Amino acid sequence: MKFVIKAAAAAGLLALGACGGNADDKAADNIEAAADNQADTLEAQADNAQNGQVEDALEDQADAVRENGHDLADKADDNDDARVEQQATNHM
Repeated sequence: MKFVIKAAAAAGLLALGACGGNADDKAADNIEAAADNQADTLEAQADNAQNGQVEDALEDQADAVRENGHDLADKADDNDDARVEQQATNHM
């Protein structure tokens, strides 16, 4: 009987471990979406720029924002901690 209880508890913990990243997955998605929105705005500004150098600088900045957002989203997902979302959005 004790073996059955232990086996059931272990199975329950495995199930929780397998799906436990849901909150951090949502946080990672939110981080990446915020970065994409910011980068889209920069790209729109680049499209409206009258100067080629300004356009290139804005495009480069948009690329950096996207990359940073991707890295921060990976960090949030890897940490399995949704609180990282708030910290990450403060650094964008």
